Amino acid sequence: MRLLERMRKEWFMIGIVVAIAGAKLKPSVGANGGPLKPEITVSYIAVATIFLNSGLSLKTEELTSALVHLKLHLFIQIFTLAFFPATIWLFLQLLSITSINEWLLKGLQTVGCMPPPVSSAVILTKAVGGNEAAAIFNSAFGSFLLGSSSSVPFTSIFSQLFMTVVVPLIIGQIVRRYIKDWLERKKPPFGAISSSVLLVIIYTTFCDTFSNPHFDLDKLSLVLILFMIVSIQLSFMLLTFIFSTRNNSGFTPADTVAIIFCSTHKSLTLGIPMLKIVFAGHEHLSLISVPLLIYHPAQILLGSVLVPTIKSWMVSRQKGVKLTRPTV
Repeated sequence: MRLLERMRKEWFMIGIVVAIAGAKLKPSVGANGGPLKPEITVSYIAVATIFLNSGLSLKTEELTSALVHLKLHLFIQIFTLAFFPATIWLFLQLLSITSINEWLLKGLQTVGCMPPPVSSAVILTKAVGGNEAAAIFNSAFGSFLLGSSSSVPFTSIFSQLFMTVVVPLIIGQIVRRYIKDWLERKKPPFGAISSSVLLVIIYTTFCDTFSNPHFDLDKLSLVLILFMIVSIQLSFMLLTFIFSTRNNSGFTPADTVAIIFCSTHKSLTLGIPMLKIVFAGHEHLSLISVPLLIYHPAQILLGSVLVPTIKSWMVSRQKGVKLTRPTV
């Protein structure tokens, strides 16, 4: 069993390398408007597949339990929509005295204000074995909450979230009721399906990144902003880990996994339209967009690389809890 799990990890890491290399070699294939049409195949079909997969694999009790876990939801939403942007703002006050391009820094500030994505945070939480139901709720709710209060058309956000998240999830739950015994007996490879979808998302995301004309920056600025973004992601992942694993925090190891990904991931799908509306006609819109265009693939790549480490921690913690649980 351990050998099989190790082989899966190795093949997944190889898949990431191949996906990025393929995107670099011919980015036009998987970029928006390209032959693969990711604006349809990824934004709708792949995301719907993720939540249909979740609907089939999750027990109804788990979804219900996640829905009423108010403490977990409050933690993620407050961290994402208040603590994250406030901390980034303070950090940028220090950086404003440096020679780093001010419009790149403003772009970094807008990244902090974005909601979590509805796909990558859920896939990574599922890959680790964390609280997938909580990840689904908070990813969708965060996008809906911020999107409905911004300049992005409300009906567009609602209809996309409804068709790609709610409908597939409900269909999956309904189908599960009729084939529950078969699912428990055969145990379909839901994890492998999610990992495959994630590789498609990684590929198309990097195709978009490599083909984007906004990346016409000097190498020093690009390296600096990349270093800052990776540092920010790792720092916030560590912070959420520390906060959610404190004694008497009330969170399980599976909750912590959902918190780590949902609290630190930012949506490109909602973010770019918001930037285009808020900064419409702005001469520096391309520079303001760069941090988000880097943050999105970086969060997927970093999260994917950390999946084995976080999974090992979660499994060891869960075993420790079982061992220390008193017998009756």
